[in-house]
Amino acid sequence: MFAHTGPDAASQSTPYTGFEFDSAQRLPLLLCLDTSESLRDNGAIDALNTALASWQHSLINDTVLGAAVDVALITFGGPGNITVWQSDVPLGRTAPRWPHSPFVPAHEFRPPRLRAEGVTLLHQALRLAMEVVADYKAGLRTSGMTHHRPQICVVTDGYPSDEEGAFSDAYRELLPNLRRAELERRFRLFAVGVGEPHKRAEAVLRALAPEFHAWLDGFPFEEVLKVMSHSAEAAQNGAAEAEFHEIFSRLKNRRGGGQVPA
Repeated sequence: MFAHTGPDAASQSTPYTGFEFDSAQRLPLLLCLDTSESLRDNGAIDALNTALASWQHSLINDTVLGAAVDVALITFGGPGNITVWQSDVPLGRTAPRWPHSPFVPAHEFRPPRLRAEGVTLLHQALRLAMEVVADYKAGLRTSGMTHHRPQICVVTDGYPSDEEGAFSDAYRELLPNLRRAELERRFRLFAVGVGEPHKRAEAVLRALAPEFHAWLDGFPFEEVLKVMSHSAEAAQNGAAEAEFHEIFSRLKNRRGGGQVPA
């Protein structure tokens, strides 16, 4: 799924430059976002764009997260169905290899203006997300840098589909690797559903992320991103696993009155 680094790849993305301003441990945070056609309904895609813009400002204003967190974005939906982004620059369906990583320091992250179209190739996007994170970690090690456990956050409003939009169980191919990744602490995966619940889709999220899955009423994208920031902060502080569960439980329980802290 990766493109080889060369003249073409270099012209499409700029090298990762986090080490130029901060030698602290890096904390990779990859957002894997559903932008399929169904998000045209109920103002969902507008809510997502608003949330990303708000989150960008919060990262800039948070000197701790802004200095140590690196952000990458993969969307599934829209032209080509899967798009890798380096900040607001679309790199296409593939990701260049280090040092031309999709990751950018959080204070440099500029969210693209996303459109809702296409189908829900969740399994392909998640597979690519895992590859991007693995390449990023290897690149940091090559550069003599260290990192906290990466975070991958998948957000969707429906079930995974094939190219024609029919339900696909291809996500099951990822489960053995995901279970190994959990045991080896390669990354922490959050899987969040939004909008009208789908039993079939909820079961998919539960299978992908047994520890951190939820289905939320409405489209509370700002709350989801806020939880990602709190989780990143906890990781930087060396929090025990129980603290990540506590942070995520506030999001899961929001319908019962629970609130994500400001």
